[in-house]
Amino acid sequence: MTPDTAAVATAGSAEDVMGSVDDDGSVERFVIADISRDDAWLSLPLAEAATLADWQ
Repeated sequence: MTPDTAAVATAGSAEDVMGSVDDDGSVERFVIADISRDDAWLSLPLAEAATLADWQ
């Protein structure tokens, strides 16, 4: 996947962002997506994702 970045004039609200674990493949991946925009998501291997305790 090629990185695609752009400046955004307005951001969606917190209710428009969701996280999920994708286990369809050889590596489980943590996916974060802004569901109010097309193609606004990122993913990383689940083993590299921060835990909830890391965010506190």
